[in-house]
Amino acid sequence: MMNSLRKYLPGKMGQIKPVVPVVRLQGAIGAPSTFRKGLNIASVAPLLDQAFKLKDTPAVAIVINSPGGAPAQSHLIYKRIRQLAEEHNKDVLVFVEDVAASGGYMIALAGDEIYVDPTSIVGSIGVVMAGFGFTDLIDKIGVERRVYTAGEKKVTLDPFAPAKEDDIEYIKSLQGEIHEVFIDMVKSRRGDVLSDDKDIFSGLFWTGHRAHELGLVDGVNDLYSVLQERYGKDVKPKYLSAKRGFFGKVMTKSNLGSQIHEVCETLPASALSVVEERSLWARFGL
Repeated sequence: MMNSLRKYLPGKMGQIKPVVPVVRLQGAIGAPSTFRKGLNIASVAPLLDQAFKLKDTPAVAIVINSPGGAPAQSHLIYKRIRQLAEEHNKDVLVFVEDVAASGGYMIALAGDEIYVDPTSIVGSIGVVMAGFGFTDLIDKIGVERRVYTAGEKKVTLDPFAPAKEDDIEYIKSLQGEIHEVFIDMVKSRRGDVLSDDKDIFSGLFWTGHRAHELGLVDGVNDLYSVLQERYGKDVKPKYLSAKRGFFGKVMTKSNLGSQIHEVCETLPASALSVVEERSLWARFGL
């Protein structure tokens, strides 16, 4: 009732500036660690719920800057965005910063429209699994590997054993299934504008302008320009942020010891996860 009467009020009392909530999805996609928050459904679901539940907002803007990561987490985030968009009947506008590649682009597909910077990197529609082989190393330093399993395939692609052709073929079959899911998502969401270029699903990636030509995105533009064009110059982006994590908390005498213990326990795995994340970014020159 008040909103319907507001237009008759004088001056600023009669003005309602449109508000668009903005959720920023930044980083490699996967499980969190002590030193890396991790972009996953558990970490982003509360922010997404908050954004879509804001009343009297015409759309939700999602800013993506991710080189990819875990396909399952990417798909779950995508599905949650679409579920909320349909539940609250709101448009989803996606804006890509440096990169939306692989799983990052999978999440971007949740947008009703996708916008990029001309220097953004977009694409990498494929599936990758990488590892190392240490068979020569352990022989050289005189280490004997002892593994006991129930199930002959339990140590498939063991890095301390020579690679087996049937193991490699099995992994490739899994990758093929995941790749098909990704391809189907792209065709379903972008099929009406998608180019028939044979390289689209090859794993290649492109700059923003080329991605637009291929139909992977809807335009080359930035968040503020798009929102002002759609909702007027008085539109106000409302940036939402998650609660502060481990290092944002105050270390009190009561919890300092347990926090230091947690850091020490997880340091090796955390260091490896940081290296892995850096390698994802480095693939795109970032």
